[in-house]
Amino acid sequence: MTQVVVIGAGMGGLVAAVEAARAGFDVTLIEKTDAPGGKIRTINAGGLAIDAGPTVFTMKPIFDELFARSGHSFDAVVKSEKLTILARHFWPDGSRLDLFANREQSIDAIAAFAGTAEAHAFEKFSAEASRLYGLLKDKFIFADRLGVGGMIAALGLPGLAALTKLGPFATLWQKLGRDFKDPRLRQLFARYATYSGGSPFLSPATLMLIADVEMQGVWHIEGGMKALAQSVADLAVTQGVRFHYGEAVASIDAPHGCVQSVTLQSGEKLKADKVIFNGDVAALADGLLGPSVTRAGIKMSQKRRSLSAMTWCVSAPACGPALSHHNVFFDRDYRSEFDDVFISRRLPRQPTLYVCAQDRGNYAPHSGQERLLMLVNAPADGDRGPMPGAQVAAAERAIAGQLARQGISLDGATIVRSEPHDFATLFPGSGGALYGQAPHGWIRSVTRGDARTAIEGLYRCGGSVHPGAGVPLAALSGLKAVSALMADCNSINPSRRTVISGGISTRSAQTEPMA
Repeated sequence: MTQVVVIGAGMGGLVAAVEAARAGFDVTLIEKTDAPGGKIRTINAGGLAIDAGPTVFTMKPIFDELFARSGHSFDAVVKSEKLTILARHFWPDGSRLDLFANREQSIDAIAAFAGTAEAHAFEKFSAEASRLYGLLKDKFIFADRLGVGGMIAALGLPGLAALTKLGPFATLWQKLGRDFKDPRLRQLFARYATYSGGSPFLSPATLMLIADVEMQGVWHIEGGMKALAQSVADLAVTQGVRFHYGEAVASIDAPHGCVQSVTLQSGEKLKADKVIFNGDVAALADGLLGPSVTRAGIKMSQKRRSLSAMTWCVSAPACGPALSHHNVFFDRDYRSEFDDVFISRRLPRQPTLYVCAQDRGNYAPHSGQERLLMLVNAPADGDRGPMPGAQVAAAERAIAGQLARQGISLDGATIVRSEPHDFATLFPGSGGALYGQAPHGWIRSVTRGDARTAIEGLYRCGGSVHPGAGVPLAALSGLKAVSALMADCNSINPSRRTVISGGISTRSAQTEPMA
């Protein structure tokens, strides 16, 4: 039986392990920490486990189908609630705006916030985002890697004309400047660039499609995002995947340009006919997985890296009524935030603050305490060492002021801080970048690395390869890695079961709850 070793139990690696095992491969997953999740992780603050990584869960059907293909029901295993309020937004002048999952509610809210003209502008913007998502979903996001030429061929003349009309060569900020008069709305929708780790002043207008993804649904998972990762890991076990936690990989061994084995830092060597690497592509290029597979990576200069972050995990007395589940606090000078991060390579002096109030919604605070993840953008220079203390102190004063303006105090809170240096240590090769390369310039997204590598039998998945960063896209990358692996096997062994684009098997599956 073909032996597949998956390195890394982030979401891409977990999904790849599930699909590869379901397809009949003998799968072993190696994870250096003691639990699944990768960037999905928790930190203990004040005795409470706080989600310290991704907190926004979208594109749920990807997981519905993943579980169904293995004969299980996602909803029977993972308890989730579709949020009514997508996010609550605050400005220094005291104004506040909720965006809703219901489009009409959002239109009404924007009309009350900024006037009917801006509400009509949002309606048009939302319709454009929906058309853009429809145009790119199957031809790019869910498709196997196409490259520039393949992308053009897939879209065809009608698709290219429609895409050109939407302005893909403009930056997101330029597009928003044409659509909205109110600068607060430009700030709000410019945040979609940061979801991919980029600056709205440099990232393409096509990222506006994230608006439609959110309108399709944002879910809160009972037990937090860690419960999602554990459920996918449990699904992998039902398919026969063997997990080795607390084991770090020293090298992927491909002495003649073809994968032969994986060597652990303990010295143990595992035979591997195929390897799926779920880590930052720069780690391969930098030789962190051994000299024989450097050609499988992509060098990532500091200027090409996406955003990192400074985060605070907070266990605090209940903070009053102002917060929703997802919250964004804007400062006045939006451009300066990204100039500081991407040009001056420092913490922003006027940061935008994201707060995930993890007990808000239908979930009551724990014994009068509530869990908060607070985050500001930071440069991905974590391999240079810790952030300067003066910058950290200034950022903390700035966010305390933002919260105080809304009547929120963190007096009596327990706070655990993480910074780019910590992320660089956790995710080797990344320098602390949380999204791979920054999506600056329209061609960056199209030329992002894909599942296949220059090393025979070595495949890549995770947020640093196509289709990009974020929990659902990382899951898709795992599907694509197995799709590529199986296509290569099928070219040798035509009797093996085939998969369609995205790694979905042609064999049907009965759906039943997991035991």
